[in-house]
Amino acid sequence: QVQLVESGGGLVQAGGSLSLSCAGTGRTFSMGWFRQAPGKERDVIAAISRSGGNTYYADSVKGRFTISRDNAKNTVYLQMNNLKPEDTAVYYCAARLTLVPANLYTRGDDYNYWGQGTQVTVSS
Repeated sequence: QVQLVESGGGLVQAGGSLSLSCAGTGRTFSMGWFRQAPGKERDVIAAISRSGGNTYYADSVKGRFTISRDNAKNTVYLQMNNLKPEDTAVYYCAARLTLVPANLYTRGDDYNYWGQGTQVTVSS
């Protein structure tokens, strides 16, 4: 059973930075970060392939957020810079077992495992 544990959320002022971590999977999993704001749907914001060679970013975070992974530590990271109040949400990491190192996934239904979520609040 895969268990994903997120950490690193918190309260930050607009323009600030936070780094999220998601521990619990290894090199056989493609990973994604999603977020869900109150009253809104859960949306993908970033994804990374098993190998780490392919990444995806939603337009809303492109140029501000960076997804990365350290397979030796079974951990995926989300570095968030220049945060805006509209980034306020619960952030979730997700994992999908895949045989293809280059594949990444951008739909929630594609993922098999989810973390418990971590709150990120950006004040104006």
